[in-house]
Amino acid sequence: IPEPAPGPAPAPPPDLLLAAAFVSDAQYNRNIPFKTSPEAVRLYYLYNHWIMRTATYFFIFLNLSLALFEEPAVYPLPFLVTSVVEVLCLLVFFGRLTHFAKVTPRNVFWKDTKNICIMVAILLSLTDLAIYGILRIYNVRSIRWSRIVRPIFLINFAESRQIRRAFRSIRNTLPEITYVFLLFMFSLLMFSLMALKLFGERNLQTAEGLPYFRNYLEIVFDLYVLVTTANSPDVMMPAFDFSSWYALFFIAFVIVNTYIFMSLFLAVVYNNYKKHLKNEIRKLAYMKRRKMIEAFNLLKEEEGAQFVVREARWKQLVKLVAPDTSNSHRELLLHISDDEQKGFIDKKSFVQLADLLNIQVITLKIRSHPLGQWVPRMYQSAVSRFLRSMVRHRGFVWTYDVIILINAIFIALDEETPYISYAEWVFLALYIIEILLKVYTYEPRAFFGKNQFWNWFDTLIIFAALTATILNTTLKSTTKYNSQQILDIVFILRVLRLIRIVDSIQRFRVIMNTLINIVPTMLTFGGLTLVVYCVFAIIGMELFHGKIQYFPANSNAPHALECGNPALKDSLFARGKYCKNNFNNFASSFIVLMELTVVNQWHDILFQPAKLYFIAFHIVMVIIIVNIFVSFILEAFFVEYSLEKSEVETAIEQKIQELGMGVQEDELQDEQLLENMESSEHDLEGDGGAKPPSKGLVFKIASKRYRTVDALLQRMFEAEIPLEDEGPSFEEILNLSPTAPVPSHPTSESAA
Repeated sequence: IPEPAPGPAPAPPPDLLLAAAFVSDAQYNRNIPFKTSPEAVRLYYLYNHWIMRTATYFFIFLNLSLALFEEPAVYPLPFLVTSVVEVLCLLVFFGRLTHFAKVTPRNVFWKDTKNICIMVAILLSLTDLAIYGILRIYNVRSIRWSRIVRPIFLINFAESRQIRRAFRSIRNTLPEITYVFLLFMFSLLMFSLMALKLFGERNLQTAEGLPYFRNYLEIVFDLYVLVTTANSPDVMMPAFDFSSWYALFFIAFVIVNTYIFMSLFLAVVYNNYKKHLKNEIRKLAYMKRRKMIEAFNLLKEEEGAQFVVREARWKQLVKLVAPDTSNSHRELLLHISDDEQKGFIDKKSFVQLADLLNIQVITLKIRSHPLGQWVPRMYQSAVSRFLRSMVRHRGFVWTYDVIILINAIFIALDEETPYISYAEWVFLALYIIEILLKVYTYEPRAFFGKNQFWNWFDTLIIFAALTATILNTTLKSTTKYNSQQILDIVFILRVLRLIRIVDSIQRFRVIMNTLINIVPTMLTFGGLTLVVYCVFAIIGMELFHGKIQYFPANSNAPHALECGNPALKDSLFARGKYCKNNFNNFASSFIVLMELTVVNQWHDILFQPAKLYFIAFHIVMVIIIVNIFVSFILEAFFVEYSLEKSEVETAIEQKIQELGMGVQEDELQDEQLLENMESSEHDLEGDGGAKPPSKGLVFKIASKRYRTVDALLQRMFEAEIPLEDEGPSFEEILNLSPTAPVPSHPTSESAA
């Protein structure tokens, strides 16, 4: 009689499901209050599913990208198409908001400002779309004013908490910036008045023959541009030509306003950013502690005089929270949490579970090289062992670093010289030999693991360059046709080979690790910049659309030399041929705003009616947001250079070594097999490395480059929280201010 097929796995108990939700929130720093009923918890799991989050972001960016296809459009689409897509996006947003309302308590949902903002934005967008459509039927031109509220969806959905944090930093910093900005404006107005009195009555002229410093508002604008150094020294030259002593005025102005006040802006932004960032991190730390305590209280059982979580329940919890974690990894975490093998986990160890799950541990299978199995006598010979030890030696890496530098010199030399051309074949041969030696020394499946970026990068670049070089040489020898595109590819591939030296030098690697760590937050500031750009681009299109036209060179159209606007005749804008810098569509608007962010020559690319608009953008984007971004970069580097391993990581590493399953850092550093591995199982050749343990597994903490700055800052603050302190309640955590003292609460054991 055949055995019956196994049925579906039984659903986890409600208390275990709820505890897993708390632990998952603590692991990913989510602070969403949710209902604790079994149905609500399952809906909460669905809400946080990566497919749901990805779909939300897709429709957010689809909604923002509609500006490319709406009038004025880069790629025009019928109004019916764009309106249907917009309605679809709004329906998705409403559905996502409804889903959120189902999992959160009603009083919490209606008190949350971001939910109100989303509902208002949906209502405004639908109203504006209906009015615009009706007026369009009657051929009445109107403005799509609701497009300016589209970035609200990017900011206010629960998934965008990092962007909201950045906006909160701006909002909290604005009062302090306002005082400095008022002083700066006072200084600017004072210097402008002095410039009017000094130069206004001397009948000086600019290089274009225009009156020099006779209009007070023009003086204010020119000196504001000088603060950004964009028109230096042009603005000074007429006065300097008249008298060398007048240079002292401009020197004093630059020192006071460019160096002192601009530095004050950065100092104020950085100081307030640090203060409010610490408050945000404090909230995250206490929220994580509170979530873990709630999970512990759901699963705890009495063991003597203390409450504990049994080993079986702990395993079920970890499997539910991290289903992709390997069995060996779970056993390692259990050994760390239950250090004395008592069969249960106490409260102190349980609270650290979220941190343990965030630490990426690599499980490596010890396997010998295939050649060691196929031709063991040859592979284990003295010559083979010497060759492999030479490849593992640091000198091998240094030798190829020198070869790369010499190759860089040859790349810069004249390609037409025959010896230079022959040398390229020599370098290609050396690089191919390097790859073959590494594959011979290291286990191929580990060397070409799915996350071995540098190994894949080196191999693909070398063989692509070899293929392109052979193809280019063949075309030259067989035909008179010389493919410039193939030649360009060859040049690019040769230059790209130089990138690998970045990962070979320790100092470069530290900087690269820091940059990799801050990429997520750089993306956050990218979202912040996108919001600002979208708002100013839409405003710019509504204000300046059609005021400037671009004409191809040698065009005979009227006013072609004035960019289609007679008011720009003989202006710097027209003479500089900046006609493509316009607000006639969404893409052109973005390019103009990018040029203004860079600052250089920004006064030349604007036209008279837009001065206030451009100054407002400069204040918001360059003075505020760029300074906040610089503040974050400074904090990130300070943390990276000063913070050592956390206590949790140290405990894991100690336990790995105690269990006899550890791999020393220096034994794998030269192989560079662990630099980009995720916490999944990989193969590693055993020869020359650590002695293979009986289980055939080794564990290793993943590279430090995986640590995000937020995680590092959070660990710094968590070190200040006593392990037995449960911290404030959920409501008190959300209302913590930067200056408020942290309320203390008794632990659950003492309260009991």
